[in-house]
Order: sequence, then C-alpha cells, then structure tokens
Amino acid sequence: MSEPFFGRTIVASVTPFDDDLNLDLNRAQELANRFVEAGIDAIAVCPTTGECPTVFYDDKIKLFEAVLEAVDGRCKTIAYVGDNCTQDTIDFEKKVNPMGFDGYLCVVPYYNKPPQEGLYRHFGSIAQATDKPIMLYNIPGRSVINMTAETTIRLATDYDNIIAIKEASGKMDQIAAIVKGTPDDFSVYSGDDQATLEIMGLGGVGVVSTIANVAPRRMKEIVELEAAGKHEEALKANEALLPLMDELFITSNPIMVKEALKLVGFPVGGLRLPLIPATSEQSAELAEVMRQCAPIH
Repeated sequence: MSEPFFGRTIVASVTPFDDDLNLDLNRAQELANRFVEAGIDAIAVCPTTGECPTVFYDDKIKLFEAVLEAVDGRCKTIAYVGDNCTQDTIDFEKKVNPMGFDGYLCVVPYYNKPPQEGLYRHFGSIAQATDKPIMLYNIPGRSVINMTAETTIRLATDYDNIIAIKEASGKMDQIAAIVKGTPDDFSVYSGDDQATLEIMGLGGVGVVSTIANVAPRRMKEIVELEAAGKHEEALKANEALLPLMDELFITSNPIMVKEALKLVGFPVGGLRLPLIPATSEQSAELAEVMRQCAPIH
C-alpha cells in the first residue's frame, strides 16, 4: 500500500480540562508530545472525542495554537472545523487557515437533516473556500443522517482537495463502494477502532482512533501490520486489545477514554456538561479490562 497523505494511524485527541473545566493547554501540549513520541501519524484536534460540541470557536483557536506549538511539524495535524451551518464552517475555516494545519476534518451536518444534495453543496462550498486537504466525517449515529456512497464518490471526484473520509456508518457495503468508486489517491479511514481491520480489508488505509489516546503504540502496531500484509499478526494484536476498544464505548464517548487516561496515570480532567464522568462502577469495570489487556501503551 502507498502511504496516504495523513498517514495511517490518526488519533482523535481528547481535550484536557482543568479542575474548573477550562482548557488545560499545558496538558494538551503534553498529550500531543505523548502522541508524537508514540509514533502517531496525525493528530485530529478537537473532534468528537475532543468534545467539539462544548468547545466553542475561541477555545478551539487556543487549543489549536497550543497543539501546533507542541507538535512543531513532527507529525501531521488536522483541525476539526466542521459545523452544521455551512457559512459558520467556512468563516471558521478561514480563521484557522493561516495557523498551519495540514488539513481539516469536517463532519456531516447534524440536526439539520439535509438531503444528499445539501450534503454535496455543503462540503463543496467548504472545499471551494480553502486549498487545504479535507477529510469528510460520516457518523450517522451522531449526525442522524447517513452520507451515501454516491455522495462521497461525487465529492471525491469533483473536488481535488477532498482527499479522505472517516467512515463510522458501520455499513460495510457502503464503505466497499466508496473504496471502489473514488479516485485511487482517496483515503478511507475507519471511524471505529473495532472495525479497522475489516475496513482495511476492503481497501481502507487506516483509522481515526479513540483508543490511540490510551494505547497509541499498540493501535499503530495493528494498523501497520495489516498494511504490511501481515493479517494473522494484526488479527492477534487486535484481538488482544479488542476488549478495551469495546469498553471505551459502554457509554458516550469520551467519558471512558478520559477515565482510562486517568487510570494509566495521565489524567486530562473532567468533561463539560451534558457529558458526565464515569461512575465508580464503570471505572472499576474499566480497570479490570485494562488489567486483562495489559500492558497499555
């Protein structure tokens, strides 16, 4: 497999907060360094796992600046700029553009429930407003609607800077159709850790990973083994980590991944309402799963 522009293992980074639930920018920089040192290919800053719905534009800018300073070009960086208002997305994208990100992550608009033509025009308008590479993000569980393979293929064909998609639809027939119908240099990423090997088997290139916040080296190993054609080794490494992948999603993300980081000795603070911390029962269950999956790194 040729190397995709954003690499293969992308971490969907959590957003650290202090005790008052303000941004903890020092911790954000330490977290970014942790990812770089683990060999992560790219960091997606303030996506779903980063609590993007409650981190507003001014906070996003501060977080972006801190992470870019810490990374200092040592890996690719992707700014989450997606919104459910097309013009708001474009306006924010223009503010972020001079900062130096390698690309943008843009989600299917949530709540509005646009038709497929609306999705095409939404992403097309964003692509026309920047020269930065764009990764689409299809996640029907949060956006209510699914972006079809036909719409993704149309966007990938019509806009040169729409170069990738994070697919979290769980629709393997749709993902296979996207791989088959898009240009050869268009990259399909798994949006679910558990589905990474299956999607790579269909022609996907890697993952935008939640578990990589906690076990970046092990998730990267799984992806690299599969990319190298070492499927049995990748499957074995994946099966060893699968219980933790599942455990991180027993409640709304990123509740459990923040708890897991605390349990490995790298606390990143609480969560902004309406998300709430893990219960003591959830934490105890998570700790047991982490012991079973040890070592976590």
